[in-house]
Amino acid sequence: MRKPDLAIIIAVISVSFASIFIRWSGAEPLAIAFYRLLFTTLLLLPFVLLRKSGEFGKLGKKNVGLMLGIGLILSFHFSMWITSLELTTVASSVILVTAHPILVGTISHFVMKDKLSRLNFIGIFLAVAGVMVLTLGDFSGGPLTGSKTMGNILAFLAGICAGIYILGGRKMRRSISLITYAFLVYLFCTIFLFIQCLAAGTKLFPLPANEYYLFLLMALIPGILGHTLYNWSLKHVTATVVSVSLLGEPIGSSILAVLLLKEIPSNWVLIGGPIVLAGILLTSVRARKRRRRKRKPAGKYSVK
Repeated sequence: MRKPDLAIIIAVISVSFASIFIRWSGAEPLAIAFYRLLFTTLLLLPFVLLRKSGEFGKLGKKNVGLMLGIGLILSFHFSMWITSLELTTVASSVILVTAHPILVGTISHFVMKDKLSRLNFIGIFLAVAGVMVLTLGDFSGGPLTGSKTMGNILAFLAGICAGIYILGGRKMRRSISLITYAFLVYLFCTIFLFIQCLAAGTKLFPLPANEYYLFLLMALIPGILGHTLYNWSLKHVTATVVSVSLLGEPIGSSILAVLLLKEIPSNWVLIGGPIVLAGILLTSVRARKRRRRKRKPAGKYSVK
């Protein structure tokens, strides 16, 4: 097995544990979000201190302001998604929060002039239909009522924030290195989450010692071993491969929820979930394959 393939497998398994660690924690959702980002930022700090590129001094106010806004959006993503895990099932929450290619694809087509194919639009409609099926089981008490419905809404809104975060990162990463970008965005996100905790009166200290161990695991496994390995893999395999691999997170999280939490997905989730994943696959992968073919030069070439 090639190193990039192994890295992607490790990354998929790592991010799949995020929802499990969150469920095991007894802390309030905002506290979980704050400490997860705080510890992730602290884990990146040594890499920042060891670098001598001087990139921070060359960023400019505009770039810092944009990353500040991205950090704010990311803070909303984590606060809403982690809260959703206390209200709905792991399967529903993780599937809905990874539905951001629907938003990214639509905005890319109409705003960023990154045209989508007919199959891409079919994928968007298919994913939306799957979301409707997935949430049907939560409407027994009437539309927009009950904790599961609210949890699904929060997960979907968190997915929208993730889509905006990805669009912003796509723009910023063209001129800013990975370590600098990730550290500043995580730092700003941590600050905004701290402000949210203060506004909500969330208890941050003291907490049982095992909570801090869980926060560290969240930062190390889903954060560093998950998302960092995804970013590393992008240098060795196509973005299409990495994008498709992201669909493994809902599957992995759902399996872990059954094994570790004894949480069985409802029939609506089992039916709607695969429809959502299929729609996301059509929305995100087909367009990238088409763009890669257009950029492919004539003649033979090797990939190192």
